[in-house]
Amino acid sequence: MNKARQAAKDIHISDNAGSGSSAKGGIHPLARLIVTFIYIILVVSFPSYDLAGLAGMFIYLLVNGIWYGISAKPVLKRAWPVFLVAILAGSAGLVTDREVYITYSGITITYGMLGMVTLVLKGMFCITASYILSVTASAAQICHALRLIHVPEEIIMVILLMHRYLIVLIKEVERMQQAYKLRAPGRKGIQFKNWGSFAGLLLLRSMDRAEEVYESMKLRGFHGSLKYPLLKSGKRASILYVFLWGIFLFIFRFFPVFQIAGSLL
Repeated sequence: MNKARQAAKDIHISDNAGSGSSAKGGIHPLARLIVTFIYIILVVSFPSYDLAGLAGMFIYLLVNGIWYGISAKPVLKRAWPVFLVAILAGSAGLVTDREVYITYSGITITYGMLGMVTLVLKGMFCITASYILSVTASAAQICHALRLIHVPEEIIMVILLMHRYLIVLIKEVERMQQAYKLRAPGRKGIQFKNWGSFAGLLLLRSMDRAEEVYESMKLRGFHGSLKYPLLKSGKRASILYVFLWGIFLFIFRFFPVFQIAGSLL
């Protein structure tokens, strides 16, 4: 399958999954957004060498992944560039920080190694938490949650329109790729010398389509604000969701839970 077509298909699947999962548990998208934000902030705030404490934050991802039936394969497929950047950034510590952390069975682990693993896990956890939010709440529901916390309407509208019409842009890329293949049969991909003209033509076509979309929106009564679907959710369940996950995450962030449990056992 063409990569552009596969990207459009993935967006449709994500939207359908978010709409279907929104009713599960009766949790409001705002509650999911708040918990995800808290989770990311706490994960990033861990010290560079606190690998044991950071490992406890995996429980949140595991519980939500099992509850919503989310596979690890699509997460890894989308997040591998972030993992690569984290590995490259953390690899500098392998050279600059060679202080020995522990030696076990002849294997020496330095603080630089520990810092690199911690950095990679932080990136993986944050990306996975964002992915869970995207498949449990649609883009319209997330924008509705942003509106409830008084994010400027202009920002929300840009986010929603970018998501909604990203598929239009992807389809334009697919058409241009097909036209290029017809003019250059037997060639794999687009030659480097044609990248500039291809990007320029895509920009011009995108501007034309944007004008058509805007005119269509005005004909349908658009006056600078968007309407959001009514969401059915349990207020008590949403508050309890934020309260329980908030307590859990703060405990694992500020208390050495595994060390305490090991001493008791």
